[in-house]
Amino acid sequence: QVQLVESGGGSVQAGGSLRLSCVVSGRTLSGYGLAWFRQAPGEGREFVAGIGWTDDNTGYADSVRGRFTISKDYGKRAVYLQMDSLKPEDTAVYFCAAGPRLRITTAQAISYWGQGTQVTVSS
Repeated sequence: QVQLVESGGGSVQAGGSLRLSCVVSGRTLSGYGLAWFRQAPGEGREFVAGIGWTDDNTGYADSVRGRFTISKDYGKRAVYLQMDSLKPEDTAVYFCAAGPRLRITTAQAISYWGQGTQVTVSS
C-alpha cells in the first residue's frame, strides 16, 4: 500500500504562484511513477505532470508545460508541483497519484490517489 498526503493548495490571483507538496508513505517506490492530476468542477480528472521515482524523466500536459515544474525529494519521500504564472483555468482540485510504471500520463496507470487539495485562481 501507498499513502499520499497533499498540501499547499489555496487561493491566488492570476499570474501568481503556488507550490503543492505530496508526502508518500508505505511500500517501496522502486519502479513507480508519481504524478499530479487535477479535476475541475463538472470535468474529468486530467493529467498535469509526472515523474519517475527512480529516474529523472518528467512529463507535462501541454496546458501547463513551461509554467509548472514537478520535482521530488528522496530523503523526504515527497513530490512537489511548482505552479507559476497561474491562470483562472488552472482552478481545480489537484491530486497526487502513484502507479507501478515510471511513465504516467493517464489515470488508468494509477494505483493510489491522495485526497486532493483545492487550487483557486482568480482573475
